[in-house]
Amino acid sequence: MVKRFLMTCVWACLCYAGHASDVNVVFRGGKATVKQEVKDSVSVTVEGAHVSIISTYQAHKLTVRLSGDSNDGQVILQTVGKAKMKLDNLNLTSQEGAPLWLKNKKKVELVAVDGTKNTLIIAACNDTVNHKAAVIWAKDKLKFSGKGTLNVLATGDGCKGIRSKDDITIEELTLVVKTTGNNLGEKENPFGGGGMPPFDFNNLTEEQKAHFEEMRKRFEEMMQNGEGFPMMGGFGGFGPPPQRGDSVGEGGGFGGFGGFGPPPMMGDGEGGGMPFGKHKYIGTAKGIKSQKKVIVNSGNVTVTTASAGAEGIEGKEGVVLNGGTVHVSAVDDAINANARIEFNGADVVAISTTNDAVDANLVDFFAGGFGGFFGGGGENQNNDPAIIISGGKVYAWSQTGPPEEGLDCDFSPLEVSGGTVFSVGAGMGDMPSVPTNETAKQATVLLVGINITKDEPIRIYDDKGKLIETVTVPFSLQRSSSIVTCDKFRVGGNYTVKTLNYEKSFSINENFTVVR
Repeated sequence: MVKRFLMTCVWACLCYAGHASDVNVVFRGGKATVKQEVKDSVSVTVEGAHVSIISTYQAHKLTVRLSGDSNDGQVILQTVGKAKMKLDNLNLTSQEGAPLWLKNKKKVELVAVDGTKNTLIIAACNDTVNHKAAVIWAKDKLKFSGKGTLNVLATGDGCKGIRSKDDITIEELTLVVKTTGNNLGEKENPFGGGGMPPFDFNNLTEEQKAHFEEMRKRFEEMMQNGEGFPMMGGFGGFGPPPQRGDSVGEGGGFGGFGGFGPPPMMGDGEGGGMPFGKHKYIGTAKGIKSQKKVIVNSGNVTVTTASAGAEGIEGKEGVVLNGGTVHVSAVDDAINANARIEFNGADVVAISTTNDAVDANLVDFFAGGFGGFFGGGGENQNNDPAIIISGGKVYAWSQTGPPEEGLDCDFSPLEVSGGTVFSVGAGMGDMPSVPTNETAKQATVLLVGINITKDEPIRIYDDKGKLIETVTVPFSLQRSSSIVTCDKFRVGGNYTVKTLNYEKSFSINENFTVVR
């Protein structure tokens, strides 16, 4: 009986070992060795440290284990069915093109094996046609999991961190994505012109300040009443509309707003008080980009970019942050989508040095004219919330000042029903994208004019002097407009916010309250 039991155990172990990794690849410098347990419907070719795996499996999930070190290697995986790639202390650098190039027709799961540290590096992206310009490039769904660490480092110009044509889902693992290269170039801006210069309220004349304040009050009044965005001056002419998803930069723009005066009729075209526009960068060094959705369910995710046009996390069809910790620091938008962005329980810090921290472009302002751009109720006006915050912690910080925002949903609704939020930014006329009494389902305030000093705590106290929230921001910004909420806020409650150079007591009179 004992002998039979032992033989059964050995047989089970052998079967498990064979099925645990259909293909086992070990990198040793300039060479890769392959052990292939399953050969039916799977072919593997090796040239130095460059490995190509082709699988025609459909019902069976192909499993591939990668380990070892190489400074000039690559894995190309072409699959018909699902696949799982186990990263087991893998250190792989590609001198040109994606170290992991996934030509998958169904989902591939990348697993950082428990307790392991894995690093993937791309050094150059010159041949973007034949060697995909990202550390990890996937054709279909891509999932990250495991209880190990995966470092994704893009050092070459035009090199992204992670790129997929379908959904990207992240769970469990510690994922660090860093891009340090520049974009490869810039397409001509159809608007031309000088673009939006850095804005400094203190540099305005007294007359301009008075006009600016008048516009701000009107904007606030209209936002509170749900009327949309007030008109500013006249337009100085239009060119063809930019493409959606372009990165905001310094150049190009409309012919110009006619200053900050009372709202005239469209078409006055009086002059160029406030030109703005968009850059169209070529080969941007973004951190994580999906043509569909980016979803984070758990784990620890850190994303850093360092060049113009380089967003941190971009999901064209949405970003959903359900859990885990997410820290994004980007030159361009930290978190961006041409759709809804949801915060459902993750602890998030999103920082942009030149643009919006969180930017949800749910509405195409240029579809059917400019009426919807100003909240005029045109066909392209969308009443669905562009940003939803239902839980977790959301710190969304834009370092550049007006008109960039911590949370930007471009005149679509912003819904807050739970969690802790502290945004830093400004928006047009000190007014960023804000919720309304209907969409603020948890008591929320807009603190206008708060002065933020780098690394100095911002503290909020209740009416009994009890500290209920502390936030420290890694940069200074005068006259920030900050959206603030937490589960301790109550309608009818009295609170005080204090910084090094600022103190303001306020009452929350309704679901959404502006504090000036």
